[in-house]
Amino acid sequence: MRRIRIFDTTLRDGEQSPGVNLMPQEKIEIARQLERLGVDIIEAGFPITSEGDAQAVQEIARQVRTPVVAALARTHEQDIETAAKALEGAMRPRIHLFTSFSPVHLSYMLRKSEDEVIEISVAAIERARRYVDDVEFSGQDAMRSDPAFVLRAIAAAIAAGATTINIPDTVGYTTPEEYGDLIRRVRREVPGAMDVTISVHCHDDLGLAVANTLAGLQAGADQCEVAVNGIGERAGNTSLEEVAMALHTRRDHFGIETGIVPAEIGRTSRLVSRLTGMLVQPNKAVVGQNAFAHEAGIHQDGVLKERTTYEIMDPQELGQGPSQLVLGKHSGRHAFQTRLVALGYDIDPQRQKELFGRFKALTDRKKQISDEDIQSLVEDELYQLPDPFVLQHYHVSSSDGASATASVAVRNGPEGSPVYREAAVGTGPIEAVYAALQRVTGVEAELVDYQIRSVGGGADAQGEVHCTVSSGGLRLVGSGISTDIIEASAFAYLHALNKAAALRRQTAPATSGGEAV
Repeated sequence: MRRIRIFDTTLRDGEQSPGVNLMPQEKIEIARQLERLGVDIIEAGFPITSEGDAQAVQEIARQVRTPVVAALARTHEQDIETAAKALEGAMRPRIHLFTSFSPVHLSYMLRKSEDEVIEISVAAIERARRYVDDVEFSGQDAMRSDPAFVLRAIAAAIAAGATTINIPDTVGYTTPEEYGDLIRRVRREVPGAMDVTISVHCHDDLGLAVANTLAGLQAGADQCEVAVNGIGERAGNTSLEEVAMALHTRRDHFGIETGIVPAEIGRTSRLVSRLTGMLVQPNKAVVGQNAFAHEAGIHQDGVLKERTTYEIMDPQELGQGPSQLVLGKHSGRHAFQTRLVALGYDIDPQRQKELFGRFKALTDRKKQISDEDIQSLVEDELYQLPDPFVLQHYHVSSSDGASATASVAVRNGPEGSPVYREAAVGTGPIEAVYAALQRVTGVEAELVDYQIRSVGGGADAQGEVHCTVSSGGLRLVGSGISTDIIEASAFAYLHALNKAAALRRQTAPATSGGEAV
């Protein structure tokens, strides 16, 4: 099987994404992870652009040992010398030279003729070879250039000592057929092309970067230039993880292997996303949060029976965790039953049928159903008290620097039932109220989660509180709503305690220790 090289440009072309500005230490952290990922070449930066970039390249060159470390440079003498200096500590240094090939670039950017570009490029390659043995040469916008000129320039670059020839589709203009044809022509028609590395570098302006890269590799290229999460100029670069996993998953078709370690892909994606601030879109292939999530009932049923029915990759092999069954309006009974079991519920088939009907009704009002929603359905169905504890009154006293005290009055049963009172102290008003409620009900439960959100807007907005308690081996969810946050919190906690009391059959108020009035 043919082995190709992965050239990662996350730290150079990827950092050119609008709004991204990595600090030197952040670039070093990413470079170390790229080494663990198994890339062959790390393009560490463009040293001439800033002192910080030069320092980052220099430090990466010192610390990274396995991959080649490349530094970008124009065909200018100062660029080349700055790149060479930054790479002095590298075990395997590479200078990556670039110029422009297309008529629009030559006319408006370089203001040079084709012959002048070739002459300058040859001189630059020869100069770079004085510093390093490994020189890559790229012609920007090659796919909008005259193919005859491209072939002539590549031949001159090889003759001057370039060891890698990169053929970039800088503006994402080409198609897979066109790109593959040019790569084949280079191999077939350019003298010495069989003795150097041919590299492909594509952008995603038309959404074809991965397809073009794979076409180039099939046509004979033996290096591809990619970025983690596909970040980069405009619509981005070819996605490293998509190319790597396409080649890995379809080895039977491509007959190509890489040195990428799949288990490091998820970790690398998350690191780059965190440090660049560029969130990964949910439906992004391989690393998006929905890449291994299933909502449709038919899909969920298939995955539950055999994962490979709807998954061609194993998310756990990518460091992405297990597949996710997202419960929503498209989910079926099998997925719902499986989630019930996962949450610790053993419910008879008839009750499951009733609960599934309530679940489907809920999906008409809510797009995505959480575990807490499922728990609430179950608990409301199975653990309701006929005569639950009802909050009659509460009072809280709290001030800065002092403990809060709370007193509560709780009725156990319908109107006319006894009311019990209790008081407690806490570090804050809500903790004090919760301690008093636990005393007056006599229910033992541990608060494990507390969430609050605003319902509506303005000064009179309601607060909706959801709290989760652990009792009797289950997590029970309570909810409450009020314009008073403390009251909403009390309602939510008492709701959860009622469920815990029903579960443990503690319905007798005499066990509370509270004083009847």
